[in-house]
Amino acid sequence: MEYSRNPDGYRNTLVIGTRGSRLALIQAEKVKQALERVFQGKSRDNNRLGGDFSSISIKIKTIKTRGDKRLDSPLSKIGEKGLFIREIEEALLSGEVDIAVHSLKDLPVQIPGGLKLGGVLKRDEPRDVLVSLKRKQLIDLEKGDTLATSSLRRKAQILYFNRELRIVDVRGNVDTRLRKLKEGLANALILAGAGLLRAGYEEEITEFIPMDIMLPAACQGIIAMETREDDPFCAEIVEAVTHSETFICAKAERAFLKIMEGGCQVPIGCYSQLNGTGIESKFSVTGLISDLEGKRLIRKSAMGAVPEAEKISAKLAEEILASGGVEILDEIRGVARNE
Repeated sequence: MEYSRNPDGYRNTLVIGTRGSRLALIQAEKVKQALERVFQGKSRDNNRLGGDFSSISIKIKTIKTRGDKRLDSPLSKIGEKGLFIREIEEALLSGEVDIAVHSLKDLPVQIPGGLKLGGVLKRDEPRDVLVSLKRKQLIDLEKGDTLATSSLRRKAQILYFNRELRIVDVRGNVDTRLRKLKEGLANALILAGAGLLRAGYEEEITEFIPMDIMLPAACQGIIAMETREDDPFCAEIVEAVTHSETFICAKAERAFLKIMEGGCQVPIGCYSQLNGTGIESKFSVTGLISDLEGKRLIRKSAMGAVPEAEKISAKLAEEILASGGVEILDEIRGVARNE
């Protein structure tokens, strides 16, 4: 794609590609604001590429994905990787957009050739949250109470915690799910905390679910920026807004996910963090896999040196698979084939 360029040879406009939901636009706007702050500080003397970036404008382009169009089926039944991603990546490859912004937990570990995970913003709230009509916390929900979620990971962990609860599926954006709850779909709803907080719905949250009860999805709470491999301009500016500690954890959790070969059809959770500062800093990670009904759940943790984060996470995944995870995966795949 041929760009109009400023006197220093750089494009005049940078285009961010995103889904069109309210939450996706909020995420894209966070990236836009971060990049604008970088552009204002990029004079000819303080960037590797040279030139003045301050005159570059940033636009957001919305792109409809398959996941936005297929709201009548549970995500676990669709079983398609990159459901909220593919069309945005196609626009990125074609040059229609310059940076693709995603919720990183939606981005498959296998990225198309020519693209790369360029960077991430600082991680927002990683935990899942409970939204309850009567402000009951999870431990206070009673036999027969109904919980709404579209996630097999959440369903499995909830049933492992309390088998007497009833789970119903819910699809749609944050606003739609909250509306369905208030219309009587369920007694309570489980959502990613980061989404509710970004959308300004703090008052709706009844409880931040402790991670010893519910481990989040790998990379939950992380906003990702995907770029083209042959675009050094975008590579530099994305690197400039990337939060290094979050990027370490993001790549480690994706290494775990790659070994587990998990998508929406498998209840898999993973969360990592850096503990301490400087040379005393350590990397820790926890991962799990469960069967679909939360009857068998394997959860393990590991810790080690920060530079070894991806290796530690991959090894943890291998240990979980060797401890019964392979049998759980085989069982789930057998169920999927028979449906």
